[in-house]
Amino acid sequence: MSKQYLTAHTIDNAHESSIYALGITVDYTLTGSGSSAIKLHSTKDAAHPLVHTFIDAHKLGCHHIATSKTGKRAVSAGFEGSLKIWDLENLEANGEISDANKGGQVWAIALSADGSRCLTGSHNGRVRIWDLDKEPFIQLRDYETKNIFTLCVDLSADGKLAASGHENGGVYIFNNETGRMLHSLTGLMKPVRSISFSPSSKLLAVCGDFQVIAVYDVHSGEQVFNFTGHTSWVFSIGWSETGQFLVTSSFDGKTKIWSMDTRTCVTTLGESNQPIFCASFLPKIGSGENLVTIGTAITYYREASGAGTG
Repeated sequence: MSKQYLTAHTIDNAHESSIYALGITVDYTLTGSGSSAIKLHSTKDAAHPLVHTFIDAHKLGCHHIATSKTGKRAVSAGFEGSLKIWDLENLEANGEISDANKGGQVWAIALSADGSRCLTGSHNGRVRIWDLDKEPFIQLRDYETKNIFTLCVDLSADGKLAASGHENGGVYIFNNETGRMLHSLTGLMKPVRSISFSPSSKLLAVCGDFQVIAVYDVHSGEQVFNFTGHTSWVFSIGWSETGQFLVTSSFDGKTKIWSMDTRTCVTTLGESNQPIFCASFLPKIGSGENLVTIGTAITYYREASGAGTG
């Protein structure tokens, strides 16, 4: 089986520098870069026009953006250390987690499906959960991960589980209801760049500098299979809404889509050697699994009509 994609739209010069951060909702594609602004382009409109800019969001630029499944809230992390919350209904700032950097600068972020909880990972390895529905924002959980730089975090769809990936290759899964660690996953020897729970919360996909995409069973903690094919660091990983496909992006300039049914790569996208810092499936509207990538530009891809067999 293969999937064929067409380049639907490319936004060149969307930012003044390379684009590192990507957040997706049904309405908006949020992007952040080495410049201070966070920009919102329309997700629905085929021309993907710029509809709003959060000016001076982060003085030194933005490296991560997380959005809620509801599309009502976003959180962004800046290189200067700030962690800001955004109201996407009214397109305005909604506060800042001022205590998030206590004991170590925040790097990684994730939001719960309803946007009420924010998961953060810090330089000092602390992994924390925050309640964003109360002000000041309240810390609910504080997980210890041996003081190793936390490069990525994720929350399961039901909010019951948290996961963190670290500079030393460590991956941890936590039970948010009990506050206990469920698994310390092994088998990865280099920095973990991105992790993602499947929509069913039964699997955890992991990628990083080791060029292998590892998939773990969340219940047992066992590594169930690997995907290989990238030739350099893998920066991002994400699931389609159905959980049938994974998308990854890499320093090698390629975006790959992997089938969970056949356990093979079904599409490779990329016409240059420029790094692709993040790739994400778009919210599904009608048929097809469309996606967007960021690097030197924002590029939208449309699954070709009738693709999926071969």
